[in-house]
Amino acid sequence: MFKRQTVKFHIIKSELSILIPCYNQICVELVKALCTQCENIEGLHYEIIVADDGSSDEHSRIVNKEILELDNIKYIIRKENVGRSIIRNFLAKEASYKWLLFIDSDMSVDCDEYVINYLEQDDKYEVVYGGYSLASGDNSNLRFIYEKSAEKAHIAVKRNCHRYQDLHTANLLISQRVILSIPFDERIRNYGYEDVLLGKRLKENKIEILHIDNPLILDNYESNYEYLEKTKEGLQTLKKFSNELNGYSHILAISNRLSRFHQKWIIKLYWKLFQKHLEKKLIGKTPNMSTFIMYKLGYFISIS
Repeated sequence: MFKRQTVKFHIIKSELSILIPCYNQICVELVKALCTQCENIEGLHYEIIVADDGSSDEHSRIVNKEILELDNIKYIIRKENVGRSIIRNFLAKEASYKWLLFIDSDMSVDCDEYVINYLEQDDKYEVVYGGYSLASGDNSNLRFIYEKSAEKAHIAVKRNCHRYQDLHTANLLISQRVILSIPFDERIRNYGYEDVLLGKRLKENKIEILHIDNPLILDNYESNYEYLEKTKEGLQTLKKFSNELNGYSHILAISNRLSRFHQKWIIKLYWKLFQKHLEKKLIGKTPNMSTFIMYKLGYFISIS
């Protein structure tokens, strides 16, 4: 389907499995962009595997079948939603090649050298994280203003300062050897922290991580209500695994500090009095970060 226009780079890695877990998301354009880049790299053996994790939206499943018209594509539709950890471990086992590139289905490619940038990395690093950049957004959108507030920390020079704590599966190159021996924690069935626990276990096993500036674009900002619900789900996950996530969560560190000084009651009282007001503010048209931070802390302590 594609006319191969080989790009003559010195690629260190000649095998690549691109793995895309998908849930209620159309990812046709993402797959096409990745396929075009892979087809144009001389000497590259590749595959792209999309696994639909039991999507409830039939329309997205049907539209995504367009990718089957492309070369080297596998599209797997699973009946049951098993969650972010299990679906990624499943994809890792399905992969045919040594190097695995995990990409979230709601990301976009904005660089013609995106794939080649990973293939040129030294093999001594078995985990490489490329980061992400933000598309334009609206200051009335909670997800956008949250991501915007942390944008300066997204660059590689910042991430390399705390490389195990700042690891995300949205754009992650990892060897199949590593992920099969240190898989995603399948106890995590709900949203949040599967990537954080992976980072911790990579550190425990002395697996080196390299952070580079090879971003995908985040341009899909869910509604304020949807993002608030995801935030609460993530905080519930944090609570469940709080003993294992010490040192890997700012909210958990604040909560522990308040416990040591016997001050959690203040936050619990504040939460009881102002929870509804905070929620109304955050799902409205003028959310702000100070309100969001207080909401997350209050919610977490209320379930602690």
